[in-house]
Amino acid sequence: MKALHITAYTLLWIGGLNWGLVGLFDFNLVNSLLGTAPVIEKLVYILVGVATVYVIATHMNDCKVCGKK
Repeated sequence: MKALHITAYTLLWIGGLNWGLVGLFDFNLVNSLLGTAPVIEKLVYILVGVATVYVIATHMNDCKVCGKK
């Protein structure tokens, strides 16, 4: 489960940084890196979305601040 958590957390970083760059500079990093491979680019977006749902669903158990004591 630790590997899944780390993977999901990493994908959240990628998604968050990409949206920040889009909002601030109108620069899509994922598209810039994978624009020549639209299927892989779409897969990255899907994985970021799945990771977000996973982290939301498991947040209370993983978070030291919000978790049950």
